[in-house]
Amino acid sequence: MSEGINHPRRRFLGTAAMTIGAASGAAGAFGLFPERPAEAGEGREIRPFGVNFPDDALVDLRRRVAATRWPDKETVADPSQGVQLATVQQLARYWQTDYDWRKAEARLNALPQFVTEIDGLDIHFIHVRSKHENALPLIVTHGWPGSIIEQLKIIGPLTDPTAHGASASDAFHVVIPSLPGHGFSGKPTAPGWTPVSIAKAWAALMQRLTYTKYVAQGGDWGNAVSEVMALQEPPGLLGIHTNMAATVPANISKALAFHEAPPSDLTAEERNAWDQLVDFYGKGLAYALEMSNRPQTLYGIADSPVGLAAWMIDHDIRSYGLIARVFDGKTEGLTRDDILDNITLYWLTNTAISSARLYWDTTQISNGAGFFDVRGVKLPVAVSAFPDEIYAAPRSWSERAYPKLIHYNRLDKGGHFAAWEQPEIFCAEMRAAFKSLRQPT
Repeated sequence: MSEGINHPRRRFLGTAAMTIGAASGAAGAFGLFPERPAEAGEGREIRPFGVNFPDDALVDLRRRVAATRWPDKETVADPSQGVQLATVQQLARYWQTDYDWRKAEARLNALPQFVTEIDGLDIHFIHVRSKHENALPLIVTHGWPGSIIEQLKIIGPLTDPTAHGASASDAFHVVIPSLPGHGFSGKPTAPGWTPVSIAKAWAALMQRLTYTKYVAQGGDWGNAVSEVMALQEPPGLLGIHTNMAATVPANISKALAFHEAPPSDLTAEERNAWDQLVDFYGKGLAYALEMSNRPQTLYGIADSPVGLAAWMIDHDIRSYGLIARVFDGKTEGLTRDDILDNITLYWLTNTAISSARLYWDTTQISNGAGFFDVRGVKLPVAVSAFPDEIYAAPRSWSERAYPKLIHYNRLDKGGHFAAWEQPEIFCAEMRAAFKSLRQPT
């Protein structure tokens, strides 16, 4: 029996059959200063970027939050029906009365931000160079429902390690782009922006920044982009790091897809990964299936801030649990402001639908392989397995998936948004992961 396009194994990303589709688009006008279009011949120009949304946009946001029409409370005492009413009402009250976007805006504007046109689309990125000699250039890619907000906490420790208890030899130059259709990057106006085309664009960006040797990092879509970069092997790419590795063996993927029993010879670590994947495929994949198939239908999340917030915080059950505890007053790796900075960025840039189309575009070129299936990366790879990720990649699977595995570490805490939730641990992983790839001084 052949697998339909909606089958869990056919949901996101294949590798062997990938081709680059047409790619075009233009950046939105929000927040860009100086406000002028690129002139003829300026396609490779790197322009400074700043964020400054009008007060009217923030007033409208608060008005819409206050005017939310609430559904009835869920009929169960757990999150099995979705985001619980109490959680999202706590979020909305804080968003309407106490949250201050201008703090996030000032934090962004304190960083060097730029825009450059690649393949007809404006790509926004943060670029912070280290003061230390022989710093290793690193391009870090976020995922969905993430953004550059996820990586803000790691910039200082990576670029200025001596101020954060590490050595000058651990320094990185850090490049953090916004995915097409996300944040401050342009919104594609035609299909074709997928991990294949994005990976090529990232290599072009690093070349444009005159980096001849560099490494790449990512989780979620950032992992897909980084792994495809490794498959493309652009000049200068030394290796990659992932915090959401694609290591699931073919027999495991097949058994999961057809709801078979787990193989009897799984180790405890492999069985834990199996159980996490069973839970995700059975209960946690709905958002991705909808965006893979019908992203344009999601008008509600473009019109309602609270609808957008609920959609975004329901990404995976362990991240949702953390966020629910935060709005219940508990101390966690994230704060209420952290969470609302990210959601508000999506709202103000009106990227709920344009970001969702990445799932649809990628589904169109998929060869049927799943997001976590082995892709055949031959370059050096480092893996950090966080326990509360969608699945914690076992060492055994990682060793088989990546012939040049240069680092593997199973962490005690952290989840899907590792750089955001546990920045100290994440930065330590970056230093350890890429130490062997640094050029001798």
